[in-house]
Amino acid sequence: MTNRIAMWSGPRNISTAMMRSWENRADCTVVDEPFYAYYLNQTQSPHPLFSEIIESQATDFAEVANKMSEGQCKSALQYQKHMTQHMLPGCDMSWTATLQHCFLIRHPADVVNSYTNSRGACTAEDIGIKRQYELLTEIGSLTKQQMPVIDSPTVLTNPERLLQALCEALSISFDPNMLAWPTGKRSSDGVWASHWYHSVEASTRFGSPKQASFELSKRQLEVVDEVMPYYEKMKALAIS
Repeated sequence: MTNRIAMWSGPRNISTAMMRSWENRADCTVVDEPFYAYYLNQTQSPHPLFSEIIESQATDFAEVANKMSEGQCKSALQYQKHMTQHMLPGCDMSWTATLQHCFLIRHPADVVNSYTNSRGACTAEDIGIKRQYELLTEIGSLTKQQMPVIDSPTVLTNPERLLQALCEALSISFDPNMLAWPTGKRSSDGVWASHWYHSVEASTRFGSPKQASFELSKRQLEVVDEVMPYYEKMKALAIS
């Protein structure tokens, strides 16, 4: 039986590098943002490669949820990379009951800055931090799991220690192969990789933490202030 692991992250985090890490295990296959087409079909948000994404994935929520919870998988582990903003309010989350869950967070100011640089504008809904906390609460209540939360800078500071702690929290053996991976594209990557994954395609491991200096606009700071309470609640639960 496959042990299915759902990692819940917002955008502009190290979620794709984390997916590379898990995919480099011989016992693990990965799924890249399976609800992306559903989200775009529902919101009509003008994301890059909109039409290609819609054509590449199922847009029916129930169909995707069933595949993620009960679909065929030949590997011992399946790592699912999920974006929290893809889970629109009101979605039936009962499909998550049989999965193991973990949450990847990043400081809102860093997310807002990076997201705005990539897309030109940023709303609280775009970055999914409030939704991430709602999912942490809802899935935790549904599954009764003690779900590990990891803050991305701590992974970059000491990948081996944090990945060992994450695996321990999930009752999975740590594999040193998670610390490095070959460069290049993956057949498991979503079609959006051609727009977003250039850096990770060139990577071979988690990069060192960067202390970027930037100033946020009034509107950007309003978004940060709106989601900060939710980030702080999750940060309080994070593996230190």
